[in-house]
Amino acid sequence: MKNIFQFSFFLLALITLSCKQATPETKSAKPNILFILADDLGYNDLSCMGSTYYETPNIDKIAQQGMVFTNGYAACQVCSPSRASLMTGKSPARHGITDWIGAPTGENWRKHKRYTKTLPPSNGDHLPHEYTTLPELLKTAGYATFFAGKWHLGNEGSHPEDHGFDENQGGYHRGGPYSGGFFSPFNNPKMEDYPAEKGMSLSAKLAKETSAFIEENKDTTFLAYLSFYAVHAPIQTSEDKWNKYRKKAEQQGIADTGFKMERRMPIRQHQDNPVYAGLIEQMDDAVGQVLQTLEQLGLADNTIVIFTSDNGGVTSGDNFSTSLSPLRGGKGYQWEGGLRVPYLVNVPWLNHNGQQNNTPVNGTDFFPTLLDLANIPLRPDLHNDGVSLKPILEGKTINQRALTWHYPHYGNQGGDPSAVIREGVWKLIRYYEDGHEELYNLEKDIEEQIEVSATFPEIAARLSQQLTDEFDGLPVLYPTLDSLYSEDSFQLKYRYYEETLLPRLEKQRADFLTEGWSPNADWWGSKVTVD
Repeated sequence: MKNIFQFSFFLLALITLSCKQATPETKSAKPNILFILADDLGYNDLSCMGSTYYETPNIDKIAQQGMVFTNGYAACQVCSPSRASLMTGKSPARHGITDWIGAPTGENWRKHKRYTKTLPPSNGDHLPHEYTTLPELLKTAGYATFFAGKWHLGNEGSHPEDHGFDENQGGYHRGGPYSGGFFSPFNNPKMEDYPAEKGMSLSAKLAKETSAFIEENKDTTFLAYLSFYAVHAPIQTSEDKWNKYRKKAEQQGIADTGFKMERRMPIRQHQDNPVYAGLIEQMDDAVGQVLQTLEQLGLADNTIVIFTSDNGGVTSGDNFSTSLSPLRGGKGYQWEGGLRVPYLVNVPWLNHNGQQNNTPVNGTDFFPTLLDLANIPLRPDLHNDGVSLKPILEGKTINQRALTWHYPHYGNQGGDPSAVIREGVWKLIRYYEDGHEELYNLEKDIEEQIEVSATFPEIAARLSQQLTDEFDGLPVLYPTLDSLYSEDSFQLKYRYYEETLLPRLEKQRADFLTEGWSPNADWWGSKVTVD
């Protein structure tokens, strides 16, 4: 109850702070677009979204100047499907990328030794070229297009420059900063390392390249798509930022335990990870660099700025980085923590000044919304599953609709193969392992702890049929039962997570919060030795 009260109080406070209604004004030119995408950043991993531990003053500025969609969702609980939906306006059920590209499918899934009941279906391995992307359509309207950062939508032949971007800095098939980490040299085949940048953070490098593009194109109209690798694992930060947040955790009070078991794996319970906090601040610093560039060049008043994330924060699996309480779960999960994300839209001439809107909206909606705001005709034949949010941004409403998700895989973080539908306050989850369904009232139970399908059978039946109808006619693939499934093997794996992994995570958490701790001599390359 305490978490629910705190969450409700936070939303009420934000709503109270919003003081102006959208008042459309005539702008003098076609707008520029700065689209900022974080990787694996959770719904309340920003100070403007309720975190009292992480500090994000520059991203907060986007929220304070723009509109905050409090029911903003990613198109999927993992990265590649969500990113493909941002590019196309199509849902994963339609475009066919339903898990991160490169994930094992079919019998290859057994190699993960998770001992699950089903085997995941095949998954797309690149963004289909027959789909017209947002940058391709903007180019036809005279936009210069730029991409920086994480792509993860295909290998050679399906990189950003193959899907409508004039310039690509750092985008290729890898889903994380695995080649060089978060500090220069980055060893990224799509981005040049310079000796003077040694020790620079990856987020700062991407911001530097984005700012250079903006300056070069200040006299034209542009789309700058800044897609951070942060805050994806392996999480890294500098010593000064780690120490800042280590001390802050001490000041706020460190809980005796940091993890508990979810349905399948341990899950983090508190925002007290100083390494992750430092990585978030590095990204926020980089956002500030680019926003400052817009201001200095006199472009801020005619540049739409969007900030969002590709999926929920990593509460379980990977680096077990954060907690999204009171939301349940995180990246890879079917619950709100896996799907709900920061969804900030600043259209300068509409003067939202932090206004809140609780309409459920999806990542597929950005494509038509940006077309509409740029006065480019909508193309519902292309962005099939998204709708323009321009009416909402102008103080009006859109028709109520259901949002749906299809994820026939097991998240590396512990989530289940499932489909989800949300309509109004109601959310129904269909589990592909056995077909059972769960119904939640998100208005009364944001933590998704009280299953109410028996209390509201008509609502459960209606949403179940809607979910079935939504996928009718789409090329939807489903998991299949694994003939080699063993309940004993599954329980043995669960006990490993509970008895071995969870204590190991508690020790790592304690180490991170111990004065004098260091990961290595040069702090992942952030300390530069001068010869």
